[in-house]
Amino acid sequence: MTVPLSGVSLAEHASVYAALSQAGFTDLWSSEVNGADAFTPLTLASVWEPEARLGTAITPVFTRGPGLLAMTAAALADAAPGRFQLGIGASSPVVVHDWNAAEFTQPFARSRDMLRFLRAALAGETVDEAYETFQVRRFRLERPPAVPPQLLLAALRPGMLRLAAAEADGVILNWLAATDVAQALGEAKTGKPDFDIVARIFVCPTDDRDYARTVGRRMIAAYLTVPAYAEFHRWLGREPALAPMWKAWAARDRRAALAAIPDEVVDDLIVHGTPAECRAHVTRYADAGVTVPVMALLPTPELEAGGATALKELIATLGR
Repeated sequence: MTVPLSGVSLAEHASVYAALSQAGFTDLWSSEVNGADAFTPLTLASVWEPEARLGTAITPVFTRGPGLLAMTAAALADAAPGRFQLGIGASSPVVVHDWNAAEFTQPFARSRDMLRFLRAALAGETVDEAYETFQVRRFRLERPPAVPPQLLLAALRPGMLRLAAAEADGVILNWLAATDVAQALGEAKTGKPDFDIVARIFVCPTDDRDYARTVGRRMIAAYLTVPAYAEFHRWLGREPALAPMWKAWAARDRRAALAAIPDEVVDDLIVHGTPAECRAHVTRYADAGVTVPVMALLPTPELEAGGATALKELIATLGR
């Protein structure tokens, strides 16, 4: 499950984490956009749920310097030895440049360089290296973790998927349908036995189909108009379905862009329906090769009306 969950303060998440564990959720994964940072919710979980696996999906490679990212990851790996996976990725120009005043340049090279730096730094090595996108002079962690975290790379298209297969311990997929998994994994070929395939899956557990599709359309318009995601879906073969949305969005006609998104695309990319139907849909990702299907809960009328009580009831029905 993606944490933290909306509508509950971080200070009150101990009971949420306990409910997730009781429902059979084994992993707690965080994201980092403009809500909580990626590490604080997991740090709390490392103490409150000492058996849970933890992961970031993702921590951007541009918004922290190399040394700071290594220190932050090392600290969480020290708090949860053997249970933490560090997922990194390029993020987007809005997050990196508009919100964090950093340059979003050479995302592939920066991701590759950060992956290589972190591999060495988290192993306790002294890093004195001029990478293509940054230079580090004689950095060494004062507290290298006894168990370095596995390093996962977020990837969309072939180049990054191949880099993940060659140099990372796993790959993180995002914004794809269960039927798209095979195409992505066709590029991320590796013989590594413990290579994890993580997929963030947006889940809107309500049988109000119109509501779910409205939420889904807003998210699709916001994300799949970002150039990297647009190119990803062209590669997946969705240009005929999404071209009208892209055209309307470029013309700044937001209403027309939303209306142009076909129901079939929403139903493929946003899991919705009853909790049982959502579980069955998520299982299709696992059947396609995803080893860590990570739900990301979206708001529903039932959750908005029922608050924390409805949330915990939903967690129980989404789990075992």
